[in-house]
Amino acid sequence: MTRFALLAALGGLMATACTPADEPAETAEASLTSPEITEADLRWRIATLADDAFEGRAPATEGGMAASQWIADDMARMGFEPGYEGSYFQPVPLLEVTLDEEASSFDVAFEGEPLGLTMGEDVVYWTKRADEEVAIADSELVFVGYGVVAPEYGWDDYAGLDVEGKTVVMLVNDPGYADPDSGLFNGNAMTYYGRWTYKYEEAARRGAAGVILIHQTEPASYGWNVVSGSWTGAQLDLAREPGEGTFAAVESWVSEDRARQMFELAGLDFDSLTAAAAQPGFAPVEMTGMTASGSLYNSTRTMDSRNVVGIIPGTTHPDEYVIYTAHWDHIGVRHVPEGEDGLYNGAVDNATGTAAILEIGEAFMANPPERSVMILAVTAEESGLLGSAYYGENPIVPYEQSVGGINIDAMLPTGRSRDVVVVGHGASELEDLLTAAAAEQDRYIVADPNPEAGYFYRSDHISLAKHGLPMLYADGGEDLREGGTEAGQAMGADYRANRYHGPADEYSEDWAMSGMVENTELFFDVGQRLANSTDWPNWYEGNEFRGLRDAQMGTE
Repeated sequence: MTRFALLAALGGLMATACTPADEPAETAEASLTSPEITEADLRWRIATLADDAFEGRAPATEGGMAASQWIADDMARMGFEPGYEGSYFQPVPLLEVTLDEEASSFDVAFEGEPLGLTMGEDVVYWTKRADEEVAIADSELVFVGYGVVAPEYGWDDYAGLDVEGKTVVMLVNDPGYADPDSGLFNGNAMTYYGRWTYKYEEAARRGAAGVILIHQTEPASYGWNVVSGSWTGAQLDLAREPGEGTFAAVESWVSEDRARQMFELAGLDFDSLTAAAAQPGFAPVEMTGMTASGSLYNSTRTMDSRNVVGIIPGTTHPDEYVIYTAHWDHIGVRHVPEGEDGLYNGAVDNATGTAAILEIGEAFMANPPERSVMILAVTAEESGLLGSAYYGENPIVPYEQSVGGINIDAMLPTGRSRDVVVVGHGASELEDLLTAAAAEQDRYIVADPNPEAGYFYRSDHISLAKHGLPMLYADGGEDLREGGTEAGQAMGADYRANRYHGPADEYSEDWAMSGMVENTELFFDVGQRLANSTDWPNWYEGNEFRGLRDAQMGTE
């Protein structure tokens, strides 16, 4: 018996979990867990998913396949219907592209003289094209401000500009961040247009050959070390058919110091232009004399992962769906010096969320909803929200039949809190349901304390939101009933400093669980209110996704 099969047996699921089958194996008795949301159930699921035997649940690895099989087995044991063409698995094809840094080059030149940008220190570059060789030569640079086209805000940084074959240079975040009191965009709270993912995509849609995003720590909300650590080495993306997807040949980040040098050589004032870029009517500026050239050599391979999907059928409106999402994957195993821990268990991130949506699904099985409920455990979140992105582009349920969704990502093991944090506060009418449900727990709603970081755009719900579906992303707050805000903030800071995305993110029997239980009950209550109603919540007026939803529902 393999260690994966042993783990499944110990968990009570008598399955050979290492087998990447399309159907779960036969399971043990269905009474392992309670139909109520309980601490014991959550502990069992979290401890199992975070066990060393699953080797950190990296997608497309033996441990990841085994973990996803375990989730499917648990769904089958509880009686969920298979959610994808008679299977619990929606296949997610992945492409891994690894840049040969020694053979590759990318640099910016002024009047033909290269600046000598150093990979990792001054610039980080890559391509998402599935080609072994990609090149651009003497591509003219043009500064496009924030690189945003947002009709609902009356904003177009590409107005009147043809960037075909050029390299666009742009700022991170959006104009609202630069001038929060201006009334532009969403003020200090980042919108979708501030995300680097959007900026690369929009530049490619405009025909740019290259993209240079200027790194600045405060508007990015992370340092250059995150850029150099996250965008080097093997990069995962969705594997696409030839002709699918639009990507610039070269995508990159450049340090602020080097960006200032580029502007100075072009005879431009960096500070003046960045200030102008945040004002309505900004016009793109040619960076005269500046060109970009690069030759990128890659090795590529495709691999298969999968989302796990279970359905609790609705009793009255089975063709209308409420969706719960959480990512089952984590980082896996990394090579470290002998004696160090290189196994990233991902207990908080995100065995907790996966356990919670399974627990919620079990509660719905005991309390059949009028609308159907989809429990969607997605893969490859840590690689760029890829599993949810695949679902977003290939929805199992059409968006016009999807009512709304709730995403659960990384619940801290704390005591009960008086507050509930809504990430991306002020986005959709789902918050009205949350407010009512929280009041019954004698709790109040607070906004994300760091909205400029754009956390609303960094978890799986955004992959569905950007297709128009209203999504809620919330978590327990910091105002703990025992210890108050000081204790809550200390716990959050400790996790971020010592365990987040590190090998110390492990399950412990010493965890405080009352807050996690209460939050899981809360998210079940919100979904139950929605599933047992005829309401179709929308994004609030002025939200960047409102127009998409209106068009979907025929209410534009």
